[in-house]
Amino acid sequence: MEENNEISALLHLIEDPDHEVFDAVSERIVEYGKPIIPNLENLWENTPDEEVQNRIEMLIHRLHYTDLTEDFRQWSLSGHYDLMLGSLLAAKFQYPDLTTASALLEVEKIRRNIWLELNNYLTPLEQVRIVTGILYGYYGLKGSETSAAHLNDFLIPKVLESKKGNQLSNGVLYLILCEMLDIPVRAIGIPKQFVLAYFRPGYGQESEDAQRIEFFIEPASGQVFSQKDIESYFKRIGVPSTPAYFKPLSNKRVIQHLLEEMAQCFNEPKNEYKRDELIKLAAMLD
Repeated sequence: MEENNEISALLHLIEDPDHEVFDAVSERIVEYGKPIIPNLENLWENTPDEEVQNRIEMLIHRLHYTDLTEDFRQWSLSGHYDLMLGSLLAAKFQYPDLTTASALLEVEKIRRNIWLELNNYLTPLEQVRIVTGILYGYYGLKGSETSAAHLNDFLIPKVLESKKGNQLSNGVLYLILCEMLDIPVRAIGIPKQFVLAYFRPGYGQESEDAQRIEFFIEPASGQVFSQKDIESYFKRIGVPSTPAYFKPLSNKRVIQHLLEEMAQCFNEPKNEYKRDELIKLAAMLD
């Protein structure tokens, strides 16, 4: 952005030790929006003072976050809730300059490889075995333990780069592919797990959701398991199995869950503001 007298004055006042002055300056800078970021980056490069650099970094982050908040607002209002777009927006929280073209191209390549193997005569289990075989076998996706210490394992573009994700991100990727291929796999709300289920199409919609489920998929590895396995899990954790746990989750809820889990990666005091921002983004999707 071309620097005028006001911008020059605002940039100079960033280093003012008075917090009230800095707060007022910050509000005005944020009003300029993302076009002012190059000016801030140039100031950062020419500022030896670490505290001032930290202030500039916070301002740049705030500008990106304001922009991301609007993107999520638009996504939430769209009504379609495209899962791929939602997951890319979530990744932009940590990597605001992320280019999405490579991730979209990679997902399309995987989708095409799966599509070439599918036909109308396959059973549900055969369909899922093809998805799993291509994604985990041919493509080489690996599962990692879900850990707040590994933020990148939650982010779809980074998962596609490293071919390694946790149960949640691998599950989101699996759902994206199934959605693109019209395979009726949905996430369900099993406690302490992110589990996918194959829902029988055409089975009376008024039926209990559990009755419509053909089988379950553990997305860290792609392993298929049965209703009996799920019941054993409920007994092991001492939680009664209720119909609510077998309802399919909306794409909106899946992205909300992703943001909530990402927030747990920022529990250190210096990063608490990022945790709070992610929780606010998640709350927007209620």
